[in-house]
Amino acid sequence: MAGNGVGGAATGGVGGGATGGTDGGVEVVPVDALTATVRDIFAAAGCAPAEAERVATDLVGANLTGHDSHGVVRVPLYVQWLRAGYVHAGRSAEVVTDGGAFVVLDGRSGLGQTVATEAVALGVRRARAQGSCIVALRNAGHIGRVGLYAETALTEGLISLHFVNVARSALVAPFGAVERRFSTAPVAIGVPLPGRPIVLDFATSLVAEGKVQVASHGGKPLPPDALIAADGERSGDPRVLYGDYADADLRSAANGTGAIRAFGEHKGSGLALVVELLAGAFTGGGCAGPPGGPPGIANGMLSVYLSPEHFGTREEFERIGREYLDWVLSARPADAAEPVLAPGDPEARTRAARIAAGVPLPASTWAALRRTAAELGVEVAAAG
Repeated sequence: MAGNGVGGAATGGVGGGATGGTDGGVEVVPVDALTATVRDIFAAAGCAPAEAERVATDLVGANLTGHDSHGVVRVPLYVQWLRAGYVHAGRSAEVVTDGGAFVVLDGRSGLGQTVATEAVALGVRRARAQGSCIVALRNAGHIGRVGLYAETALTEGLISLHFVNVARSALVAPFGAVERRFSTAPVAIGVPLPGRPIVLDFATSLVAEGKVQVASHGGKPLPPDALIAADGERSGDPRVLYGDYADADLRSAANGTGAIRAFGEHKGSGLALVVELLAGAFTGGGCAGPPGGPPGIANGMLSVYLSPEHFGTREEFERIGREYLDWVLSARPADAAEPVLAPGDPEARTRAARIAAGVPLPASTWAALRRTAAELGVEVAAAG
């Protein structure tokens, strides 16, 4: 899961309150209506029809999997970035280095859903042809849910690994510290096992920054130790990260003084460091700090694609891998009502449920979408 919010000058300190945003209830929006609304917003913001459709499909797709942190809650911020010139509609990735089995691409601050999709398509095409490919992408706009790109590779029978960072957007404190030094530095890995593909997708922070956004709008509360304040106190209050805000305000980490904590203590902190070095330093796009450079959002992504068929191990890989997975999942659960799940299972269940019933959004998130649409002259579909 990639992503950190940026922007805004500091306007206040850490406020009180344990849950962040006002609990204004939940709006359930049909998938088609939500996708059409987001598509029309981006078309009105300057995207060509195909790009507007792609961004809308990807953002709503994140909501469908239950990753609301990378879903439509991002729309007002994306529009703000487009208006400010931090990201640009209609830009494609540019080849910097092409070594056949490895490629370096510059996203040129294009919308992440466009340039990352191009980077993945190139990596998949090369790996299908020659067995493997490494693609380094830099200077991309916010690329959204990284698991999507692993899923894309899975449809072509490929193993893929993706390491992502955000240049100039430190939000996460290293183990033992209170100051921000890492982005949320997500990792996604796809493994194409027959009948049960595996998608592992996680931020190296204890929670993704988008989950702090969702909580600040009255969505799912944060764990009480997800954040760390400047005085070292652990907290679940989004104001630790964002400072004081009104419900209608865009959330900006520049306004807060605290940080998100790394998951897994020193282990997650060490992994975050390595992801920054691979996705930020190695791609040439830059790490989460030190501060400086142009404002805006700039994702870096290092991706590795492998074709079991070309390696000559496909049959053994699929047989041994599926036998092992089945054995892992046969473990007696600690709670008889909760079976052991494989990575990707919760997303598949949530997707099926939300396609059928609609996407639940905190009322303040739906209201923010409506305000953004109104500013652009876009008609909004009614919620369910």
